Amino acid sequence: MSTARLEPGMPAPDFTLPDQDGTPVSLASLRGKRVVLFFYPRAMTPGCTTEACDFRDSLAPLHAAGYVVLGISRDEPATLREFRERDGLTYDLLSDPDHSVHDAYGAWGEKQNYGKTIEGVIRSTFILDEDGRVDQALYNVKATGHVARIRKLVGIDA
Repeated sequence: MSTARLEPGMPAPDFTLPDQDGTPVSLASLRGKRVVLFFYPRAMTPGCTTEACDFRDSLAPLHAAGYVVLGISRDEPATLREFRERDGLTYDLLSDPDHSVHDAYGAWGEKQNYGKTIEGVIRSTFILDEDGRVDQALYNVKATGHVARIRKLVGIDA
């Protein structure tokens, strides 16, 4: 079952999720900042590692442009902490084990995996403005080359 997709201009669904250290992070606390929120299937898998490291490598210009980067997966905080330490990730990873936030953003649903239809995480990224509204909603993104596209969308030269 697919959930409704977000569109530019819509308010981003609020949430509070634990980060890799178990500290609650709420979207409401980030009002006034622009946010890049990316949903990925599983920590420490090849594609997710590529995507997470690309965000890490682009963090300085994203921060300079006023963006906070947050990754969200269904992994438990301990796994997220291991992923963060293993790959030197310098932004918070949030745990959504029941995929309720994935549902709210339309990042959970039916997808094709090796020719089979399964239910799971739809790799997606959302760019939110300072008021907590969706500026960009990107679904079914590829792990490789995706961050370069984000940089172009927010006006940072790749």
